[in-house]
Amino acid sequence: MNELAEARMKALSPLVVDVAVPLGIYYAAHKGLGIDLVTSLALSSVVPAVRTVAGFVRDRAFNALAGLMLAVNAVGITLSFVTGDPRLMIAKDSGISSVIGLVILGSALRGRPMMTAGLKPFITRGDAAREAAWSRLLDGSRRFRTLERRFSAIWGAALLAECVARIVGAYTIPVETMAWLGAVFLIAALVVAAVVSGGAATEEIKAMVDAETGREAAAVPAVAA
Repeated sequence: MNELAEARMKALSPLVVDVAVPLGIYYAAHKGLGIDLVTSLALSSVVPAVRTVAGFVRDRAFNALAGLMLAVNAVGITLSFVTGDPRLMIAKDSGISSVIGLVILGSALRGRPMMTAGLKPFITRGDAAREAAWSRLLDGSRRFRTLERRFSAIWGAALLAECVARIVGAYTIPVETMAWLGAVFLIAALVVAAVVSGGAATEEIKAMVDAETGREAAAVPAVAA
């Protein structure tokens, strides 16, 4: 695996753990094993619940993505009693990705992009010099802040597009097909977001951090002399 591919995978890891894993549990339980909707949503809440509590205890910080999944599942449980119409039930599943997408997109528009929680560790790799370079760029570079927001905006837009595709499919494609095609839509949205955000934001952000780290390292001997 080359460095860029590895970087993209690390940037994707928070979304995989906090969003994709709970969704996978939900679909496996509800669609695969036939467990009722409420129980399936409750089971899919275990991972984000543990991560939310663990993050708060360890770092005294709120895990936004994990907390969002908990909130979405709570809403899903509430709405599960609305109707038994199979097409509406399929369309309702899109509410999960739509809420996540809207929140991520909104965070980018507010200048506090949620996906930075996964992007920054991937770019800085826990190196103090790279983390300092990130902070300097965040404070002093408008281009860097734009790229940071763009990364989250792409992910939010991809999840919203998946929501729209699922709703359209729910009312135009046979229910038997949509029962499995919905999961394909989600996987496709994640793949597209990873590829597009890599080319549109991640690569340039990494290059800027590399350059800033190199400039700082070069300046240290000169100051010491």
